[in-house]
Amino acid sequence: MRLPMPPAAASAAVALTTAVAAAALAVLPGPALAAENPASSSFTISDPRIKESSGLAASRIHPGVYWTHNDSDDGPYIYAVDSASGRTVARVTLKGIGKPRDVEAISLGPDGQLYVGDIGDNRGGTWDHVWIYRFPEPKQLGDVTVEAAQFTVKYADGARNAEALMVHPVTGRVYIASKDENKGGLYEGPAELTAGGTNVFRRVAAVPWVTDGAFSPDGTRLTLRGYFTARTYPWKDGLPVGEGERVDAPWQGQAESVTYTPDGSTLMFGAEGEGSRVIAVPVATGTAPSASASPQPGSPPGASSMTEPPGGFGKGALVLAGALALVFGAKRLFRRRGSS
Repeated sequence: MRLPMPPAAASAAVALTTAVAAAALAVLPGPALAAENPASSSFTISDPRIKESSGLAASRIHPGVYWTHNDSDDGPYIYAVDSASGRTVARVTLKGIGKPRDVEAISLGPDGQLYVGDIGDNRGGTWDHVWIYRFPEPKQLGDVTVEAAQFTVKYADGARNAEALMVHPVTGRVYIASKDENKGGLYEGPAELTAGGTNVFRRVAAVPWVTDGAFSPDGTRLTLRGYFTARTYPWKDGLPVGEGERVDAPWQGQAESVTYTPDGSTLMFGAEGEGSRVIAVPVATGTAPSASASPQPGSPPGASSMTEPPGGFGKGALVLAGALALVFGAKRLFRRRGSS
């Protein structure tokens, strides 16, 4: 459970967040115009039960529907939200798994199953293991209880805090991006997950601060987002290539999620908070730069480098980073104190 933030600290955090948000709105790009296709249009999540939407996955069999979940303190629940109305049209209860600890991501695999990443670590990357849950995407929308498979995950180089889980839409391989300002990494899972043992994820690339990620529907691009920026990288031979290209992600405060629309034409960006807005950003035409990859010191053979180039945050964002780090740092601190 979480301990509440003391009133004085909460007031200061709110004031700081408000001031920073106002400044950011003055210097960061505004939301893209809504597309004609409802599935590619911005929408607001209206369900008051969804207070910490931390992941998004576009349904392939229910047009305009997006799957999401709360961060923590909710339960084994996954919600389907209709983008045309913002209403929840299904709540899936997972059974056959343990108590979710810190659910941070969701992704739809080529097998038609939803993969849920219980991969957060509010103790700063000290959990001995984390979990992935998997269940078939329901063919009918409505409240239902389903049997889910549970997979135990460990990292080859030690425990990590992570918020991004991506399933490649062609190979079905699962990837996790750790969240660390100094040593973030992209981790590749085994060719097939097994419920009968531990699934070891191995580092294959260096990444910046990541809160979520998504593959394009054709599997040729990987988009990673953080609080201030997003970048799209060409994907080749099982690795991200070069420094990618900057995406004009919207300013959303606690920016937590991203997914592609099923046709790949639009990126959908989400955030935590009751009544949170999911913002549609059309995918830029053309291809991302195909700069050659160069491993960073300490990376395994074949690992690629994905460093954030100067100016990648956009004008004014670097000035805001320090202030927002205090807000999110305080949140993480109080979460850690409340972890059991």
